[in-house]
Amino acid sequence: MTSADLVLPPTDQQTPTAALLQAPEAQPLDLAIGDMNLLLEKHGYVVAVYPTGIGAAHERRLHAIRSVLESDRIALLRTDLPPLGVAVLVRQLRQLSVCDFSPGVVASAARLLAHYIHAGALLNSVARLDRVPVSLKTHAKSWVPGSQFAVLAGPSPQLVRIGPSAEPPTGPPFATQLMVAKGQLASEWVQQTLAPAWGVQAVQECALPSGSPRWWGTGKLVEFASFLPDISVIYQLVSSVRRENCHWCGMELIGDRCAFCSSPLAPPENRMHSPGVLSHGAPAPPAT
Repeated sequence: MTSADLVLPPTDQQTPTAALLQAPEAQPLDLAIGDMNLLLEKHGYVVAVYPTGIGAAHERRLHAIRSVLESDRIALLRTDLPPLGVAVLVRQLRQLSVCDFSPGVVASAARLLAHYIHAGALLNSVARLDRVPVSLKTHAKSWVPGSQFAVLAGPSPQLVRIGPSAEPPTGPPFATQLMVAKGQLASEWVQQTLAPAWGVQAVQECALPSGSPRWWGTGKLVEFASFLPDISVIYQLVSSVRRENCHWCGMELIGDRCAFCSSPLAPPENRMHSPGVLSHGAPAPPAT
């Protein structure tokens, strides 16, 4: 991970922690290369997940380390999920890392699992929100004192102005738990309205990731992310997808692209089209 506050507490004693890949201003390049080399020696492979909101210099640092080490055992996974969604996804990958999946399957599972994370936030303003489409009319309404908006970034963008008759954003059609991180917005709407509407099994709270105000365009927010909490369901979901071998580096993968070398799956007719395994009308994720 690229930030310590994106490492959520483990779900059980078997879930390992995550290593921190620090920013250039926090660690010299030679030490960062040494740390990565130690990780490779200890674990064999490294799956680095980072959000789109990461600094450009930090992202260049990750690619520079992989280039210097000339290693095909480092997967750099950039995700469009907001910070709390990234933290939830990383914990699920940590859970999968102790299962009987190969490194290639664990890494490529990130794109699959991201489709099952409903990540959003309650905001007091969308005036500076550029991650989710916002109409000019909604921008104008955001200047009205007391306005609040429920915004869903993924798996499909939604934006709802909160009001007495407003319906919450459409939630997951399968059983989930909800992770909540409170910013500077004093509101219980997520716990009291959204959670019951989505039928979540439980609500967990954590600290707001440091990158969340920048990602959402305001510090007055409550960020949330629903997720599959049961590792047996996650295991079944990943297991149900056809596995292939990368024609370039030989790594095992699911989906249509290798997570380690980024090569597309060939030939195209062999790409995965899994119907999904979750009940209650859960949509199958698009081919990742």
